[in-house]
Amino acid sequence: MPLKTHQDELPSINLTPMIDIVFNLIIFFMVSTRFTEIERQVDLAVPEVPSASNLAEVPKSRTINVHRDGRLMLDGDTLTLGQLSQRLREAYRERPDLDVVVRGDAEAPFQHVAAVFAACRQAGIAEMGISVRLGAKESGTQER
Repeated sequence: MPLKTHQDELPSINLTPMIDIVFNLIIFFMVSTRFTEIERQVDLAVPEVPSASNLAEVPKSRTINVHRDGRLMLDGDTLTLGQLSQRLREAYRERPDLDVVVRGDAEAPFQHVAAVFAACRQAGIAEMGISVRLGAKESGTQER
């Protein structure tokens, strides 16, 4: 059995990447600490409110569901087309930047959806969208 007469070199660990990461972390924490100091130095008295439960957030968009039988629902309330138009006018008076999303049933006649869009236009709403679901593409065909 042969004996080793020379000693193998010990593997060395390259510390350069670890030192780079540590320096990057130090710079990140120094910069972020500086931003929080600047924010604290701003002399600003923030207004106070008695309780947060009295504040209500105004919805950015309203959702209209059009069912296949022609029923219309605005945010969960079943309405006729006339009632929908009236509610949309009232909502537009409160918020002129109101936008509406129309969700029509795939089996519903398009006339029902078109009537909803016409009611939105009569109410003065300019921002309207329609909600669709992406279906599975058939092999060999592409939808646009």
